[in-house]
Amino acid sequence: MKIKIGGVPEHFNYPWKLAIENGSFSNIGLDVEWSDCGGGTGEMNKKLRSSELDIAVVLTEGIITDIINGNPSMIVQKYIKSPLIWGIHTGANSKVNSETSFADIKFAISRPGSGSHLMASVEAKNRGINLQPNQFVEVGHIDGAVEALNSGKADVLLWEKFTTKPLVDARQLKHIGDTVTPWPCFMIAARQELLVKHPNMVWNLLWIIRKVSRHFMNEENAAQTIADNYGLSLHDATMWFNKTEWEQDIFLSKKMLNNVVNTLIETGIVANKVSSEDLCWNRTMVY
Repeated sequence: MKIKIGGVPEHFNYPWKLAIENGSFSNIGLDVEWSDCGGGTGEMNKKLRSSELDIAVVLTEGIITDIINGNPSMIVQKYIKSPLIWGIHTGANSKVNSETSFADIKFAISRPGSGSHLMASVEAKNRGINLQPNQFVEVGHIDGAVEALNSGKADVLLWEKFTTKPLVDARQLKHIGDTVTPWPCFMIAARQELLVKHPNMVWNLLWIIRKVSRHFMNEENAAQTIADNYGLSLHDATMWFNKTEWEQDIFLSKKMLNNVVNTLIETGIVANKVSSEDLCWNRTMVY
């Protein structure tokens, strides 16, 4: 059976590529077609809606927002248990710094509804500021963000810290701070149609990715593998790896889900409160 899965082209998703390469999926009759989605969660949400993807590895706040807004998908499992460290970046020669008011600047975002969009709003809210629609500049992907920041079209970008580290080292971007999401950063979401028609297949796929990621976490040379595959120094790859934990169970915290929903409501990103049952597959254990 062919299944289309997408995720960001970042180190978090190396276990998926490993599982494809070592035959873990094909051994149970799954032909997994992986898509690197450089446009992030906004791109993946769009592709879930259009059936271009069956399953996506998406930012927690992004998929919850889109499910509330009508995406016909459900969360089936946490993928990354640890929170995401978002780097706050400017152009290489920008005068914007950590003390600059968010009220006076424009934010580069990959797409509306993406993590870069949502977390800019969350971070601004934490600083007592409500961002306006004209403060967001859609750039599509990281290359577009670099161009926008260095040309003055936008002032600030929030992006996963270690993904942008090579760009900071190359002085294409300047890192001026960090912010951390107060919840697990990535979820696995699947279209409801797939869950209805092939629930056992999805269940088996989740078991495989947990197994492969568990083995990868215990590999002695895992950080070196990440460095070699994603253009990071061994030092940076080791720092990232030591802060990252892949999920190994099927449980989701109702308190965590409610915290995300409440934060999205407080920042004005969504208007309606929903229950965990509206967000999660009925085989997922919510407590």
